[in-house]
Amino acid sequence: MQDLEVKTPVRTYPIHIENSFAHLPDALAQAGLSGRKIFIITDSNVCGLYLAEVKALLQPTAAVHDYIFEAGENSKTLDTVKNIYGAMLHRQLDRGSVVLALGGGVTGDMAGFAAASYMRGLPYVQLPTTLLSQVDSSVGGKVGVDFMENKNLIGAFYQPHFVYSNTATLRTLPEDQFASGMGEVIKHAVIASHAYFTFLRQNSAAIQAKMPEALRKTILASNEIKANVVNQDEKETGLREILNFGHTFGHAVESLSHFTLPHGHCVAIGMMAALRLSQSRGLITENDRAEVAGLLRIFQLPEKAAGLNAEGIYTQMFLDKKTKNGAINLVLVSEIGKAFRDNSATPAEIREAIASIL
Repeated sequence: MQDLEVKTPVRTYPIHIENSFAHLPDALAQAGLSGRKIFIITDSNVCGLYLAEVKALLQPTAAVHDYIFEAGENSKTLDTVKNIYGAMLHRQLDRGSVVLALGGGVTGDMAGFAAASYMRGLPYVQLPTTLLSQVDSSVGGKVGVDFMENKNLIGAFYQPHFVYSNTATLRTLPEDQFASGMGEVIKHAVIASHAYFTFLRQNSAAIQAKMPEALRKTILASNEIKANVVNQDEKETGLREILNFGHTFGHAVESLSHFTLPHGHCVAIGMMAALRLSQSRGLITENDRAEVAGLLRIFQLPEKAAGLNAEGIYTQMFLDKKTKNGAINLVLVSEIGKAFRDNSATPAEIREAIASIL
C-alpha cells in the first residue's frame, strides 16, 4: 500500500498514492492512529465534495468532528487558526486526538500549524485534494499562515504521520488549480531531473487528460524528488533551499497580486526570472530557458507578471523568509535538472531578471 517514505530525524512516515479514500482506515491503523478522536479540518469547497465520504469511512471506529473554514488564501491567517483552536477546545481534543487536513495547500498548511501548536502538538495526517498539495505542500512538514500579506511568514516544521493522496480528487479540480500544481511539478523537474522534464513533455496530453496512471507517475516522481531533499535537510539549512527555485521572485509576485494569482502560476513566473538570471551568468542557454517556457505554455502557465511594478517586486523580495543579513538568497540552475543556491546576485542582476518577466 505504501509508495515511498519520508525520513527525518523527527519521524519517518509513508506517502500513499491511491485512487480512492477506501484504504484510509487501513493507513490510520498502520500508523497506530485507529480508534482515536478525529478532527477533520477542511474548507467550504472541499467539504461538499469529500467530507461526508471520509467521515463515513472513519465513523464506524472513531468519534469524528470537523471544522470548515471559508475557502481561499485570504483565510490563511492567525484569526482562522484562533477559531480552529476554539473548535478543538470545544470538542475536547487532547494529545491523543488526530487532526486530518482534508483539502489543498491552504488547508494542509493551516491544519498542520494548528496541530503543531495546540497542546504543543497533536498527530496529524495530510489528505491533499489538489495537485499542488499532492506533489508539494503535503510533503516535508512546512506548516504555517500568511501574515500582513507576506506568504507563510508565521509557521513551523512539523511532520505529518502520513500523507494519503487520492488522485480521484483531481477530477473535480478547476483547471487553473490543476495548472497551478503543474507549476510545482515543472519546478521539481527543472531542479532535479532532466529525465522527469522529458517525461512531462512526452506525457503532457495524458497528464492534462488526468489519466490515472499518468497522474500517479507524476505525483510519485515529484514526491520522490521532494522526499529525497527533505530526508537530507528537514529544516532548510542547506540543500532543501533548492526547492525554493522560482519562489523568491514568485512569492513577491503573489504578495503584490494580493493572492489573486494561484501559487503555481507565481512560481512559474518566478522560475522564468531565475532562469533569466542563470542565463545572464552564462550557466544556461536561451534554448534551455525557451524549453522551460514551452512546457509552461503547454500547461497554461504564465511567463510574465502583468500589471506589477518592478521596484515593488524588488522591495518585496527583501521581505522573503529566505533573505539573510540583507542578501537575497536565490536558486539558480546550471542545466535543466541541476540547481544550486546563490546569494551573490547584485541589485542590477536581480532588477534585470525582474524586468524580463514584466
